Amino acid sequence: MSLPKGLAEDVSKNLVMVARLIDEDPEGAYAYSKIALRLASRVAAVREAAGFAAYANQKYSEALAEFRAARRMTGSVDLWPVMADCERGLGRPEKALEMAGAPEVHKLDKAGQVEMRLVAAGARRDMDQLDAAIVTLQSPELASNTVQPWTARLRYAYADALLAAGREDEAREWFAKAVESDKDGSTDASDRLAEMDGVEFVDAFVEDEDEDESDADVDVDTDADSEIDDEVEPEAEASVADEVDVDDEDDDIEDDEDDEVAPAVSVEAKDDDKDDDKD
Repeated sequence: MSLPKGLAEDVSKNLVMVARLIDEDPEGAYAYSKIALRLASRVAAVREAAGFAAYANQKYSEALAEFRAARRMTGSVDLWPVMADCERGLGRPEKALEMAGAPEVHKLDKAGQVEMRLVAAGARRDMDQLDAAIVTLQSPELASNTVQPWTARLRYAYADALLAAGREDEAREWFAKAVESDKDGSTDASDRLAEMDGVEFVDAFVEDEDEDESDADVDVDTDADSEIDDEVEPEAEASVADEVDVDDEDDDIEDDEDDEVAPAVSVEAKDDDKDDDKD
């Protein structure tokens, strides 16, 4: 369907914003998709973008309706795996498994078939069929040494299923393989592997903040001590001065008494004066 130039530009801008925000701001992407829908609801690309925006916000019923509309407009089966995953999100894993066995799957490219396998394994796990989920993921794509865009996610799902089944040694091996193939960090395989190995990561930035706060506390205490010293020192000086004045008065009294004592005692008085001078 062709749109007038101005309208087409507006629709394009909103679709660009959906694609830009869908990973980091799903709600923002959803808002832009609604604008695009109001402008051009009969355009397949708009319906598909609206479906992915709703899917990112876990609005599975709405997402499924948009994907179905887009499929009707194009006749393509590319959205088949994500449509099946919407069925899972709606609590219908049996329906997802039914779609995994449908003829449409054979029309998918390799990436689509791997995605369908992941959805089917997830549906098995939803039904507490862990062994069946593990078997579903065992495929030539999993065993291949060639790294493809889907390799990390496939290995991660397999490792996670093994761990859920209590097969920890095998799970650790496949988490390690997922890390090797996860060049763009699409999974948290490295964190899961570290967790299994008992490795705990510490945020150095948080530690630095704590140290800075501690230093600030020390500085505050030091300043407070200085203020206290400033307040106490004048009083201390005054006290010392008072003691000195008292000592001087005592010395004057003693000198007057010495003058009135008989000559026989004057020697002792002089000796006492010497002792006072020493003190």
